[in-house]
Amino acid sequence: MFCICRRPILMRGAVLLPNSPAVRAPRLEILANGTALAGALEADVTTNTHYAADRFHARLALDADPASAAFWAAAAEVLVEIRFSLGLGSGESMILGAVDRVEIDPIQHIVRIDGRDLTARLIESRTQESFSNRTASEIATILAGRHGLTPIVTTTNTPVGRYYQDQHDRITLDQFSRAMTEWDLLVWLAGQEGFDVFVRGRALYFQPAATAPRIQRIAITDTMELRLERALTLARDIEVVVKSWNSRQQNAFTQTARGSSAGGDSKGQAQRIVLVRPNLSPDQALKLAQSTLADLTRHRMVLGLTMPGETTLQPGDGLALSGTASGFDQIYFVDSINRRLSARHGFTQHIRARNDNTPSQATTPASRVGSVTG
Repeated sequence: MFCICRRPILMRGAVLLPNSPAVRAPRLEILANGTALAGALEADVTTNTHYAADRFHARLALDADPASAAFWAAAAEVLVEIRFSLGLGSGESMILGAVDRVEIDPIQHIVRIDGRDLTARLIESRTQESFSNRTASEIATILAGRHGLTPIVTTTNTPVGRYYQDQHDRITLDQFSRAMTEWDLLVWLAGQEGFDVFVRGRALYFQPAATAPRIQRIAITDTMELRLERALTLARDIEVVVKSWNSRQQNAFTQTARGSSAGGDSKGQAQRIVLVRPNLSPDQALKLAQSTLADLTRHRMVLGLTMPGETTLQPGDGLALSGTASGFDQIYFVDSINRRLSARHGFTQHIRARNDNTPSQATTPASRVGSVTG
């Protein structure tokens, strides 16, 4: 890991990303069940691309109506919206979610709240339905409606029963029914379709992954702290082997995807990773090998930086780093953003991003390794 640490940049006057104002006057606004709270002291919000709920934490003055002890003691559900602004117009909504935990300090007159966005409604709802005759988009629309979410869904055409050659009912009901949540199901369906799935505000998005993300430039001088990591174990050639057997077709086979080393240096033996998965078709096994290879190589280089906060950057956006005069100067794609606004620390954000230099892939056709007998 390579670290560049700088003295903190003054918040006023810092220009970091396109559309950032020349003069900054950060403001925090917290709403509970639609009502603005007068006693907002600080908040931090974490957004991510990991098929997980975004999270928030906030501190409030205890006696600021309606954030009183009586309110928090009696409330069954509190929906909180956190808005950050740079002093120009209304604040930008960073998260809308339900409070999971509240902690009251009556001596210091402080309320601390923690919660997640509305993804939590799907995470906490278990399902035993197979939906075998429904398409993935129909299922996403149904589940969104159950939880008061607006579906922003791209239409799909394949009944989910075909994903497992019409065995989805058996697999869902017998093996996974007690462990599968509605969110697990949506994530699995998104993987089958090559989609993204996430909740933003009161909307559930189920749509193809972005192919042309926004790219924004950033230099060392724009950061307060910069950490550059390179995984040398992933810098070598990587070979992913998927072994599977298909009980219906009565055979077993392997599929292989190989990626060249970063920079094209293929010296040394390739790092070999073997996955064993039952009842895949040759095409499914090849796709698994290729996607696993891509996931591994995306983490060859990781960027971590702290900078003055802004409200436009989103997970999935690209950052074109410059100024290191090395191979670290490249495009990274944002995995997570943690924004924090407080009177003591001002408005800052910590960003984690990873490179997306997927290597050239060499794949081998399915090779039969044996027969499956009853």
